Amino acid sequence: MTKKIFKSIMVVAGAVLIASLVIIMGCLYRYFSNVQEKQLEDELSLAVIAVEWDGRDYLEELQSKEYRLTWVAENGEVIYDTQSDGEGMENHADREEIQEALRNKEGKSSRYSTTLLEKTLYCARRLNDGSVLRISVRSVTIWVLVLGMIQPILIVVVVALILSGILASHISKHIMEPLNSLDLEKPLENNTYEELAPLLNRINKQHRQIDMQLSELQRKNDEFTQITYGMTEGLVLLNEKNIILNINPAALKLFHTSHFCKGKDFLTVERNHDVSRAIQDAFLSGHSETRMEREGKEYQIHINRIESNGSVIGAVILAFDITEAAFAERNRREFTANVSHELKTPLQSIMGSAELMENGLVKPEDMTRFVGHIRTEAGRLVTLIDDIIRLSRLDEKCDMPFENVDLYEVASDVMAGLADIAAAKDIEVTLTGGTVSVKSVRRLLAEIIFNLCDNAIKYNKNGGTVEVAISRQENNAVIAVKDSGIGIPPEHQARIFERFYRVDKSRSKESGGTGLGLSIVKHAVQYLNGKIDLQSSPRQGTMIQISFQEDKNDVVNV
Repeated sequence: MTKKIFKSIMVVAGAVLIASLVIIMGCLYRYFSNVQEKQLEDELSLAVIAVEWDGRDYLEELQSKEYRLTWVAENGEVIYDTQSDGEGMENHADREEIQEALRNKEGKSSRYSTTLLEKTLYCARRLNDGSVLRISVRSVTIWVLVLGMIQPILIVVVVALILSGILASHISKHIMEPLNSLDLEKPLENNTYEELAPLLNRINKQHRQIDMQLSELQRKNDEFTQITYGMTEGLVLLNEKNIILNINPAALKLFHTSHFCKGKDFLTVERNHDVSRAIQDAFLSGHSETRMEREGKEYQIHINRIESNGSVIGAVILAFDITEAAFAERNRREFTANVSHELKTPLQSIMGSAELMENGLVKPEDMTRFVGHIRTEAGRLVTLIDDIIRLSRLDEKCDMPFENVDLYEVASDVMAGLADIAAAKDIEVTLTGGTVSVKSVRRLLAEIIFNLCDNAIKYNKNGGTVEVAISRQENNAVIAVKDSGIGIPPEHQARIFERFYRVDKSRSKESGGTGLGLSIVKHAVQYLNGKIDLQSSPRQGTMIQISFQEDKNDVVNV
């Protein structure tokens, strides 16, 4: 502000000095022009008298280099010229000053030479014999007189500018001193110019408004912080230059950073290329999405551009943990593909047999075998569909009534239903233990025991054994199924409870399995809040133990 006042004073002072100089120069030029014109007339008067007395002799003796005298006859011919050969000069009858002198006895004019870039003044007077005597002078001589005073004028100007600068500096500081000492925190307590009173009142009013707005902003910021800090989703607020304005704990953990990242460029905190590109796309298009994996988890990143009054002011990043959803989606797609394949295989077999029979390509003696094959494949379809329905119900977690169930009784009923299958392979099935009552879902317990025993028989060797034990261990009701079958290699044990997963696919097909038995067991156990433990070695058999944790009052061992 001080500099502006100083510059303003100097500009005004300089303008005044320049204007004064121009006026002075103009006045001097006008004064010297009048003086020169008067001198020119006086010289002409003297020359007229001399020429009328001495004629050409006077002009020839005249040695003045300042003035030029030209004697012109009445017809315009040059009789004599003090600076040129009169005989070789052109006729002057058309000269303005000559014509005026012939008419009015005196004539004046001025002409500007574009070649010499100077102005010439002419003054002419008619003599008694009718001829005209003209005197002329170049106006440059006037400028010589004027410019002769430039030096003292410039000295005065320089001194005036220096004094103006000193005075301007002092005045500007004096003007600004009360302004610089203003206490803007308490504007009404300042003793300064009266003209500033409206401004100070307005500043005081704005202070109150700003304080109220800051309080409201702080309150909203506290609310925002409390809300975002309780979010499980990661939240990051950026400005238009990707600078982090706010970040919640979930995002700090996800992006491996701390609260000190506020004020930094987000791209220096998170260097994931897909996330960086998604941020750029969001600023351009308004919204973008991407996915990223970190520490075994999968995250969905949503980025939305923030606008205000048509201008982009930032972006908000939301990170959702979709690990379970992505896993479920992959399982769903895999399950759909597997179901399609598993349903297609028996259907194609049934259609093939039916077409052969329809076209009369089956011998009468083979008809029974083909019909039996169709019935077997249809049975596989029914079993597969039943298993899929069971899994769907377990996935949907449909409400099923809980009741007191005797595990030993359920196991006995299941094993009775599998007796013929076991006898066909000469497999000895034994049940040990006693009554263990739990609060559970009878149908699910039956399916668990059935599928475990069914697998133990199917994947057992002829003449093998299957042992089912019902027991109570501390507060847990335990079902253990042990067989002497082919066992499960270690690399397959983590996946045998997946849908349609088979260790030996050819053997599973031959045994009529759907590949869903153990998956049903897993989902049923999860529904009943149970736990599965698997122990198996190739060619040494397998033991699967299911335990249900219950309160002491819910488990009774007899």
